[in-house]
Amino acid sequence: MNTLEENIREIAVEIVERNNFFIVDLVVHGKSGSRSIEIYIDGEKNVSANDCARISLEVNPKLEGLPDIGSNYYLEVSSPGVDRPIKFLKQFPKHINRKFEIAFKSGEETKKITGKLVGIEGENLIFTYGSRDVIINFNNIIKAKVLISFS
Repeated sequence: MNTLEENIREIAVEIVERNNFFIVDLVVHGKSGSRSIEIYIDGEKNVSANDCARISLEVNPKLEGLPDIGSNYYLEVSSPGVDRPIKFLKQFPKHINRKFEIAFKSGEETKKITGKLVGIEGENLIFTYGSRDVIINFNNIIKAKVLISFS
C-alpha cells in the first residue's frame, strides 16, 4: 500500500469508527488530477444514504489537506451492497434469518451450501441447510454472500 492510500485509510478509519461504522474496503484509482476514492462502510445496523453523506462530508475536507491528493478527485462513500461478499464476522448478526451462499473449508475439501443463517455462537455460524443445521467456523469461510429474496 502506498503512502497516499495509507493516509486516506487513516483519515477514513478515524471518522468512520467515530460514527459507529467500520471500513469494509477502500479503493483508490487513478493518479493526481483524476483520482477516484471509494470507501465502503458497514455497521451493526444498516447503513443509510444519510450515513454515507455525513461521513463523506467529514472525510472530504481532511483529504483536501493531503499534499499528494491533488486538487481534482472524486470521493464516494457507500455501503458494500448485497453484491459484495461479507468479509467480517461483525457483519453477520444483522443478517440472521437471511439466506446465504457459503463456500467454506471442511477438512481438506471446499464445500458450498445455500442456507439460512439461524444463529451465531462466538465464531461459529449456524446455517439451516435442507432439514439440518450446519455449523461453520468463521475462519473456515472462503466466501459468504447474502442472497436477495423477494418473498
